[in-house]
Amino acid sequence: MSDSSRMNIIQHMAKRFSFRQLLFFMVLTFFLVSILFPFYWMISSSFKTEAEIGGRAPVYIPSALRLDAYKELFDPENSHFQDFGSNIVNSLKVSLPTALIAVVLSVLGAYSIARLRFRGKNVMLNGVLLVYLLPGVLLIIPLFSMLANIGSRIGFNVQDNLGVLIFTYLAQTLPVAMYMLTNYFRTIPEDIEQAAMIDGCSRLSVIWRITLPLAIPALVSVFIYTFMIAWNEFLYALVFLNSRDLFTMPIKINTIFNDPSPRPHVVMAASTIMTLPIVILFLAMERFLEEGLTAGGVKG
Repeated sequence: MSDSSRMNIIQHMAKRFSFRQLLFFMVLTFFLVSILFPFYWMISSSFKTEAEIGGRAPVYIPSALRLDAYKELFDPENSHFQDFGSNIVNSLKVSLPTALIAVVLSVLGAYSIARLRFRGKNVMLNGVLLVYLLPGVLLIIPLFSMLANIGSRIGFNVQDNLGVLIFTYLAQTLPVAMYMLTNYFRTIPEDIEQAAMIDGCSRLSVIWRITLPLAIPALVSVFIYTFMIAWNEFLYALVFLNSRDLFTMPIKINTIFNDPSPRPHVVMAASTIMTLPIVILFLAMERFLEEGLTAGGVKG
């Protein structure tokens, strides 16, 4: 392209867009590339060969769409079969109950704080949020010790127990879930609930018939938030799970990564499978997420 052609393009853009619009477009392009390129690199690397990934010169586009990495994850006839399907099932066994139980418990706790009057209500809410501010690595040792003592008395094993792992995830997700729902419930007009109670509805009936339908965006936001944490969690699963048959996806990916014969394309394939459901879930529930996360920010 000649210099005159380049100047014509620049002049055309200068006439069509203002400096502020060009600056906004450049910043937006920078952030989009910074966010989307790692996803593209992960997905494209899952189709590359080991030579293409490990070479000195980066390969941005694989020479062919090879499914070797995915066959190693799911094909039992493969010599390096990883049985990744069982790890997906284990992650679902942990993530779905965690999200459902967190929604149910946070609804009851958040409604009590938002609607009922009792002493220490604000202290309780702030204390619940304060627990969430503590890093999970500080809580894992006392939590493990507490559960081990309870297990020795009641008679259950803390290690290799998905139910115990679900409990630990609830300890991490319930505080912020309750805080999110409390702010959202406060935006719902209290007069609607009082009118229903005057008509003969009980408190639980009001929650089920009036409050929950109006709070669907917030409930979806809490469900996706807690599901995402349990789906991606690594540290607690690493401590509480020793059996390979019970490994969740993050632990399995770490095992493949630390294999004596490293296969980075398999790691990228497993990471792609782990990431795509969350991305699809966010895109499908975007409308509920936006409304649920913003409406609770202003007290009605």
